[in-house]
Amino acid sequence: MNQKNGKNSLGIDICFEEQDNPIELFKKWFSEAEKNEINDPNAVAVATSDNNNQPNVRMVLLKGLSDKGFVFFTNFNSKKGSELKTIQKASMCFHWKSLRRQVRVLGKVEEVSSKEADDYYNSRPYKNKISAWASSQSQVLEKREIFLEKIKEFEKKFPNQNKVPRPPHWSGWRLLPKEIEFWLDGEGRIHERLNYRKNKDKWIKEILYP
Repeated sequence: MNQKNGKNSLGIDICFEEQDNPIELFKKWFSEAEKNEINDPNAVAVATSDNNNQPNVRMVLLKGLSDKGFVFFTNFNSKKGSELKTIQKASMCFHWKSLRRQVRVLGKVEEVSSKEADDYYNSRPYKNKISAWASSQSQVLEKREIFLEKIKEFEKKFPNQNKVPRPPHWSGWRLLPKEIEFWLDGEGRIHERLNYRKNKDKWIKEILYP
């Protein structure tokens, strides 16, 4: 391993390390983000597309990570839920401004198991559980008072804060990565980019022009 002048064997910053598995490198970068980002280091932009190839992007929160992939939860009847059920592909982008780092992930999605969804849903605050029932996410809302009244209705229906069942339309998605790119900001836009591409069960590393 060549770490002369703070570089790794590919000639890029040692913060990219020498990991064969990009998930291990992501865990280390994410740990740094947790120490430095003021708010929501797990915030990530998730992009989907519809049947007309129209892209849609929005921020969600990463709620699970394993060698298999990246997990987030949502209403499956929402716009992103409907698109993911149909297209079953997505991309993610983490941007940690405090570290001047970015990570992009591309791949297919799969629904998490019922146990995973139940475990996370049950860990949520009471208000969050109620809003999962009350919100027809992404649908047109005539006036906000209607939504607030629905919240009150479900609070009456589920008064026990420890016994709010998970709505049948609410679960999680796991993005199964086929590519993961790590980006480091550089002076004069001379950025550094390390990309991992999955070939069968093996990850291939390559550096990219900025």
